[in-house]
This record gives sequence, structure tokens and C-alpha cells, in this order.
Amino acid sequence: MKILNGLHTFIADDPELASLAAEHGGELIDVRRPPADLVVSSNEACNTACFRVHTVGHDCGVGKMLTALELTAALRERGHTAEFLATGQTGIMISGAGIPIDAVVSDFIAGAAEQLVLENRDKDFVLIEGQGSLVHPLYSGVTLGLLHGCAPQAMVMGFDPTRTTIRHSKQEMPPLKKVIELYESMAKVLSPSRVVAVAANTSSLDEAAAQKLLAALRDNLGLPAADVVRFGCEPIVDAVLEERRRLSEGSSQGG
Repeated sequence: MKILNGLHTFIADDPELASLAAEHGGELIDVRRPPADLVVSSNEACNTACFRVHTVGHDCGVGKMLTALELTAALRERGHTAEFLATGQTGIMISGAGIPIDAVVSDFIAGAAEQLVLENRDKDFVLIEGQGSLVHPLYSGVTLGLLHGCAPQAMVMGFDPTRTTIRHSKQEMPPLKKVIELYESMAKVLSPSRVVAVAANTSSLDEAAAQKLLAALRDNLGLPAADVVRFGCEPIVDAVLEERRRLSEGSSQGG
């Protein structure tokens, strides 16, 4: 029997549990245990040929992992090689690989994200699972290190319309447009990137209200918006492909 543990406390280090596992032929797997050989970033992710898409969010728990998984599947269906790069324990359990970014020593967060990209540089697309939010008072440090390490060429913004305060805090939720501007500004420090679409979680709304929200997001932000579970992710996939085409043409003209 295998026991998967997603906590920050490592059960494989517990002598009693480890002894019982050995006695009964079990295996204790601490999913949140980071690799021991991580290094600081060398800013090499931006030099890879794979197109790097980072799912970000205005808060934690808004669907960044799910969006990345759905986009990966949709890109594969269109004939591209695409890989989901897990950065959290649940994503690692789903995909079977990845690095638990929130368990990594802060100096090595960007390097860990970079390592995931470099290991999959042969793919057409890599979809890097985001964590937390740049405006989150608890988790923004993890978010920024991940953003800089994976050096995305495109970002997809996860959004929950019901959030009025940032989860696990009393801080008021900033306007979505301001959050988008912040991500683009912070990405530009190392590697310019744009938010190309919004992935909204409309599960709390009826269908009419959900469609109205998506239409308002498109009008107010000038970006494609979709609920990838409820209505599919095709508009977001189209936006990602268009951004790759735009950047490719710009690079060709610049050369």
C-alpha cells in the first residue's frame, strides 16, 4: 500500500510510521518534499523554444491548476505537444511529476520553476501551474518567484467573481484590471509577458448570469473570457495560439 501525504509535515520522517510501513510492505510518499539538488535561477527559461503559458490568479484557489490541465489537454487535441508542469501537491498527484513550490527554500523558488521548464523544453507548449497571487499578503513571495522562474510568454488569469476579500485575509480584493497590470509589470522585470485571457469560475452563478459575466469581462478587459469547465477552454486556447503567432512574427521581423 502507498500512502500519499500532501502536508508540509513529512510522515516518512516519523520513526513509528516508517517502521510500520516497512513492516507491512507499505510506502510513505511525501508529495511536498522538494528535490534536494535545487539551485538558484540562471534566467535560462526565457531562452527555450517551448511556448511558456503560466496560469495566474487574483487570489488563491481560483482554478489555476484546473485551467492549466484543461489547456494542456486541449492543445494536445489540436496536435501540439504540451506538458502540464505541476507546482503544487495536488497537481503532482494528478500528473505524477512536478515540484512543490511552496515547500522550496525561497532562494531556489525561481530556480525550481526554471528547472521544470528546462526539463520540458522539447515540447511545443508548457503550461505552468500558478500558485497564490501577487496581491495575496500570505503567498505573494511564492507567486513572484514562480513567475520569474518560468518566464512565461503568455499568462491566463484565473478569476472568481464572488471574491470581495482576498482569501485567508481581510484585505479588499483589488479590481481585476489592476491585478492584470501588476502581473504584466512584474513579469516585465525579466521577461515581458501579457495576460491573454481570463479563466473565470462561474460555478456560483446560473447560466444566464455566467454568460453575462463572461461578456462583461470581454468588454471591460478586451480579452477572451471563458469558464473552462462549464463552457470549454477553446477561446483561451485560441488566444494562446494567437499570442505565439504574434510573438513569432515579431521575432522574425526583428531578425
